[in-house]
Amino acid sequence: MDTNSSKISTHHVVLFPFMSKGHTIPILNLARLLLRRGMAVTMFTTTGNRPFISESLADTSVCIIDIPFPQNAPEIPPGVESTDLLPSMSLFFSFCKATKQMQPMVEEKLQGLVQVQPVSFMVSDGFLWWTLESATKFGLPRLVFSGMNQFVSCVSRAVFEDRLLDGAESDDELITVTRFPWIKVTRNDFNTVMPNPNGPTMEVFIDQVKSMSNSVGFIVNSFSELEKVYIDNWNSEKRPKVWCVGPLCLAEPELEPQKKPFWIQWLDQKLAQGCSVLYVAFGSQAEVSSEQLQQIAMGLQESKANFLWVLRKKESESILDEGFEEKVKGRGILVKQWVDQRQILKYQCIEGFLSHCGWNSALESICYGVPILAWPMIAEQALNARMVVEEIKVGLRVDSTCNGMKPGFVKWDGLMKMVKELMEGEMGKQVRKRVKEVAELAKMAMADSDGSSWQTLDMLINELCNKKQDVRL
Repeated sequence: MDTNSSKISTHHVVLFPFMSKGHTIPILNLARLLLRRGMAVTMFTTTGNRPFISESLADTSVCIIDIPFPQNAPEIPPGVESTDLLPSMSLFFSFCKATKQMQPMVEEKLQGLVQVQPVSFMVSDGFLWWTLESATKFGLPRLVFSGMNQFVSCVSRAVFEDRLLDGAESDDELITVTRFPWIKVTRNDFNTVMPNPNGPTMEVFIDQVKSMSNSVGFIVNSFSELEKVYIDNWNSEKRPKVWCVGPLCLAEPELEPQKKPFWIQWLDQKLAQGCSVLYVAFGSQAEVSSEQLQQIAMGLQESKANFLWVLRKKESESILDEGFEEKVKGRGILVKQWVDQRQILKYQCIEGFLSHCGWNSALESICYGVPILAWPMIAEQALNARMVVEEIKVGLRVDSTCNGMKPGFVKWDGLMKMVKELMEGEMGKQVRKRVKEVAELAKMAMADSDGSSWQTLDMLINELCNKKQDVRL
């Protein structure tokens, strides 16, 4: 147990993650950190997402309240309660909009909750913009859980407020960010961040931005030693404060599986043979075309590298027809189901990660000292890739025909070249050395009592629980 459930905690926190594993898992780890400080924690989720959360927190005293997800939401198929189950990521904002139908029942549950034990504050995901209104009704300070790092937040704000993209002649023209002149970006880096200004999704986006701006602060899964310049830049201005309390993945206990899955057994063999292995995964939401998958398969095959490739079942079908697994037998395997990524990254034989650069994946790779081969695909991943490759220098990028960190179609020979460079080349050696240095900084940040992130969370709790707060509308 993380805390003694027989004790009556002085303070009580409500957590509400967005319905996506990449957004939920960090908040589950935040719950553990709050429990270790003797706080009571209540987690809101949907009925369909409860089993995953219950299993993850089975060894804790967290109270879980589930709310039925709307069953007649426009465009959302019945039974879909998590973004990784959406038939297309084009429905993402429709999914976000549908969550607002849960608001009346959430407030009904909050009403009963505060009567039993007062709530000190609420932490809810930025995509659940309507929870600010719910928190305000009960006089609760609301903190936004941000799935982005501060580099992305600060650079995006500077680019849009200074209208730096307006003068670009092409999508891949490099533009200097005037507030951070050592950074250059392109319009390509932002094409997957902003919704269509004339589309129906813009209204939801604006509601989210307003809600975040009127909350009391942001909880960010990052740490001061990684991006102090951007944390200080944000907090130097009069806007909701940022509290960096990560890397939250280091708060999760490492449990050995009772029965080792086949991919862990395979890694055991590679470790015993003294082989280095490339881990390949693009997250649960990126949509990769069958043509691109074929090029990835060819690039991995011709690289001669050992690799473990995690992909979704429908993706695997487009390359299995070509007998790919037989061609790479002995040095490459495909995994067609959800994996505990940390179990893989912690293996000493994993010496590279071909990744979409989702922030959780990037942070986990950093924490385990594994250099990244960046292949961003959606959302803010192009900016994450710039941070990984150019700012903190813990990775390389896949070959691209343009300056933008977000590449277009990547051919097999370009991928092969960069896999070889990461796993065997001089640049690979440099980023491998650097990422191990940053991994040590991450562990120091999360150290009990004296780590920077540990102290930041203590300050946040003290500020919200022990002082009277003004909850802004």
